[in-house]
Amino acid sequence: MRRLIDIYKDAFSNLNREVWLLSLIMLINRAGSMILTFAALYMTKDLGMGLKSVGLIMGSYGIGSILGAFIGGELTDRVGYYKVMLYSLMSSALLLLVFIQLEGFYPLLICIFTYAVFTDMVRPANSVAVAENSEESNRARSYSLLRFAANLGFAIGPAVGGIVSGSFGYIWIFLIDAASCFFAAYILFVNFKPTFSTKIKETLQRSVKTLSGRSAYMDAYFLVFIFLVAIYGILFFQLFATVPVFMAKEWMWSEGKIGILLACNGLFIVLFEMPFMRKVEHVKDYGLMITIGAIMLVVSFSALIYIPSMIVAAAFFILLMSISEMFAMPFMTNFCINRPHESRRGQYMALYSMAYGVAHTMGPMGTMYYADIIGFTATYRWMIFGSILLSVSFWFWRKDKVEGRN
Repeated sequence: MRRLIDIYKDAFSNLNREVWLLSLIMLINRAGSMILTFAALYMTKDLGMGLKSVGLIMGSYGIGSILGAFIGGELTDRVGYYKVMLYSLMSSALLLLVFIQLEGFYPLLICIFTYAVFTDMVRPANSVAVAENSEESNRARSYSLLRFAANLGFAIGPAVGGIVSGSFGYIWIFLIDAASCFFAAYILFVNFKPTFSTKIKETLQRSVKTLSGRSAYMDAYFLVFIFLVAIYGILFFQLFATVPVFMAKEWMWSEGKIGILLACNGLFIVLFEMPFMRKVEHVKDYGLMITIGAIMLVVSFSALIYIPSMIVAAAFFILLMSISEMFAMPFMTNFCINRPHESRRGQYMALYSMAYGVAHTMGPMGTMYYADIIGFTATYRWMIFGSILLSVSFWFWRKDKVEGRN
């Protein structure tokens, strides 16, 4: 136990106070961020909507996410991360309060789209905030701490969300989420509000920096990477898109059971990612680690549909998805933040966030549609095939980097 405690102490040591505060904001925000996990169930069960309609509404989240990430990245490079994060969090809370008043396909679609625009503006801003408040030597662990906080919040969120929705109704999930956004905005306002002189200094610095560095939109190697990240996101986010619906419809599992199972994903990351990153933070071959993460997707979907026991299949699926996330996502982020000139970080992180926006769009829209036509099992067989192609693609992308062609 003493050795285990020392490993955790070492993993969390020498990180800046600002990084801890940014991670606390993420923890609070994600603990209430249960909307994506339960929105599909809310619309199918409480509102009686069909799978295709729900898929389109959830897909609109992805489109809004793409636009929000783009706007957030551009604004971060121009006005700094503080304003972008503050207004994003407050607007997201207000839109959640609006969402619970709505019924019907088009009002829900518009609200989800608008919510996604504002809530995803915070992603590139938050990533740049961590980069600007950490050193290169501990940046990988700083991002892992941010993910640790997000996953700890997500471990709490779905479990509480399942209990709340089962006991009091889905409306309370959105109220809790809105409250968490307001609270996160308050912590940001109290601890990060810049002084007037700091604002002037940042503006002058950014006006010079904007002339430096290569544009992300002209970086062909990076654009290939972004395309592959989007494919990875489509596959990985089935964990929150079709899989809860699959378990509810095919396995007849309750919301509480599904919520607890999904919370295990966040719990696994909380327990193991920081020590893991402490051991591998010296690794510069990002492509190799990402490729291993992609291979884990192949095994996870195979476990979901080919293991006969539902409990065992679900356990292996969550475990392997978590390992995939632990190998792939921290190194994806580290590659994105270290590749550009610092004046272009917002732009690069915007594209990275946009890749996940594409995933949120194509994932629910495509997989919900095909699951309704050909069934969940056949859909997940296509997920296995796609994961194999993705693993091979990441390997060749990584090979180009290793051989010095990019």
